[in-house]
Amino acid sequence: MDAGAARVELEYFIVDVFTDTALAGNPLAVVVDSAGLAAERMQAIAQEFNLSETTFVQRRPPAIEQAQGVRVRIFTTQEELPFAGHPTLGTASVLRLHWPETVQANTVTLELNVGQVPVRFEADSLFGEMTQPDPEFGEVLDPAEVARLIGLRPKDLDPALPPQVVSTGTAFAIVALRSAASLSHLNVKQQQATPWLRERGARWFYVLGPIGQQEPAWRARMQFYGGEDPATGSAAGCAISYLVAHGAVPSDQRIMLRQGVEIGRPSNLFLSATAQSARVTDVRVAGSTVLVASGRFFLP
Repeated sequence: MDAGAARVELEYFIVDVFTDTALAGNPLAVVVDSAGLAAERMQAIAQEFNLSETTFVQRRPPAIEQAQGVRVRIFTTQEELPFAGHPTLGTASVLRLHWPETVQANTVTLELNVGQVPVRFEADSLFGEMTQPDPEFGEVLDPAEVARLIGLRPKDLDPALPPQVVSTGTAFAIVALRSAASLSHLNVKQQQATPWLRERGARWFYVLGPIGQQEPAWRARMQFYGGEDPATGSAAGCAISYLVAHGAVPSDQRIMLRQGVEIGRPSNLFLSATAQSARVTDVRVAGSTVLVASGRFFLP
């Protein structure tokens, strides 16, 4: 770049989300001061980071942020998402760390494409809990076809919990197994599964199973884009909504969900939801965030 050439400098942070240990959990890049950046440029930056998601914070006047939240857009390496869990928690954590004026009563509210999502933090902590939009329950799926598409046997699926499409902003096909032990054999046939899921209003499979009968804990995996996600907060919100709706988890009971174990990025997510008058509401997904890097992006 010529010394006199005009350029744009963007500050960014990298955090690990749903963990209290660096180099675990799900990594996220958070680009700040991105107001006025075109969507095409955001997509290119997300491809440059090559993480599962990158967020772009578009600061606005304080009065607007207090009323509507901090504007944030979320991109994968391939597309913009209306909502995603670990980008929401991770971005709110960066704002809490570096921009205390965005915090009101220990809460950072983000305005995402799906609407306002508040993240409430424990005092003097980066353990935050987001409240996701109320769930929408979609099509109940054929267990035998689901088993074929995810590389498992029909008998691996829990017969009391039929696979179903659920969305709290991004739609997933929630698949409950009899035991978390079967997760080790998961092998989603992406080329066949992707169009099949799209026809039914879902993006990806989110497959989970109980760790044991004596503790409120589950394990999960989510394979997508030819790889695997270490922690999927949006899908976890769909999962707890589904489990509460089907009576597999009591209303308002917090459970722990472990994800990312198979790929060496263990993540801990803490989930709860409320059953109220035949509805599920107050969907909460919580976890910790660790700051691991910061830097500047130089754009011509």
